[in-house]
Amino acid sequence: MSATLGTTPDWEAMWGDLAPVGRASSGGYLRQPFTAAEREARAWFLQECARRDLAVEEDGFGNVVAWWRPDSCRPDQKAVLTGSHLDSVVQGGAFDGPLGVVSALAALDELRERGVEPVRALGIAVFSEEEGSRFPVACLGSRLAAGVLAWDAARELRDRDGVPYADLVPGPGHGSDLLAEVGVFVELHVEQGRDLVHREAAVGVAEGIWPHGRYRFDLTGRADHAGATAMADRRDPMTTYAHAVLAAQEAARVAGQRATFGRVQVAPNGTNAIPSAVTAWLDARAATTDLLEELVAAVRGRTADQAGRDGTGLEVTAESVTPAVAFDPVLAQRLARHLGRRRPGPQAEPLPVVPTAAGHDAGVLSTAGVPTSMVFVRNPTGVSHAPDEHAGTADCLAGVSALADTLELLLAPDAPTPDPSDPETQVSP
Repeated sequence: MSATLGTTPDWEAMWGDLAPVGRASSGGYLRQPFTAAEREARAWFLQECARRDLAVEEDGFGNVVAWWRPDSCRPDQKAVLTGSHLDSVVQGGAFDGPLGVVSALAALDELRERGVEPVRALGIAVFSEEEGSRFPVACLGSRLAAGVLAWDAARELRDRDGVPYADLVPGPGHGSDLLAEVGVFVELHVEQGRDLVHREAAVGVAEGIWPHGRYRFDLTGRADHAGATAMADRRDPMTTYAHAVLAAQEAARVAGQRATFGRVQVAPNGTNAIPSAVTAWLDARAATTDLLEELVAAVRGRTADQAGRDGTGLEVTAESVTPAVAFDPVLAQRLARHLGRRRPGPQAEPLPVVPTAAGHDAGVLSTAGVPTSMVFVRNPTGVSHAPDEHAGTADCLAGVSALADTLELLLAPDAPTPDPSDPETQVSP
């Protein structure tokens, strides 16, 4: 089914076209970066942009922005950017990323139907490798585009099969500087949690992102026979790893934070052989940077103690650490008030402003100094990064309207973009 521009069901038609791409028989999604499924999703996006006569630019890191620059735009005005990503985690859900891309296209259609004549250009971005599912750095494309990750470091990254990242993208000096003219970024995303469910709100505005990181635990021991080797004679890194998992679980629960060992590699990976090495990745998140450091230190310390008892080796490497992100508070409160007034019915309460423990491209751009906000769409179960991730059609359409309202506000002639260097700036609602 193909969407028909200028009609109310645009979002549903586009979603119907995109939803089958990369879906596995399990119901989960396999849209890893630079694979056939992710390229098919990107081709879908480029086709939708062509149907809307948008000018598409790409940088040397696989990021794409489609620009709407009507004659009403003024060259002295910074652009407004929206969008998200199309890649997925392994066996991920349908909405994480693609919801923001489809909704951005639908919001643009709605702005055109309203007859909006913006003074600022509007860009719709698709950032590459947001999930870090292929290479060990989350938000890789946006980090490189924003200049918060050096190419010399990125080009050395390799996927699980040993393929270098530098073999898949041309790198700096190719394509466009996509963020050069951007004055503000707004990302719509499915909520990854149940805060909006508890507040009985279909849509909310993001307050900030918890600091988080990925840490590689390299555990080494001695391979041996599973039957012939007495328990007392073993140097088994799997035993050490098992204690690391329990340590992470306990430390996070006690502190009220998050810790997950979600990926592990074992060598030689034989049923009847004691492993010689175990490599595991810890995903840790906390409300503050200090709490994150304390959490990781606790897990590392208890694992090291167990390694001493097991006669195994331990090395911990921080592969990717993202500091806390506080989205522009002036922009967040302004959007919450504005969108609250735009809701149907007698309600005039501001939308809820909520934190999130999930990382996003919006967090990267905010860290790089771009005034940034996020719009969340309610997730009834709170499940994410899994096939059961979901958002209802009515809520998604409410999200499109909220994004269109947000963009119309920011594209207007009298809509100043917050100055990140001036924390005292106040914007009237």
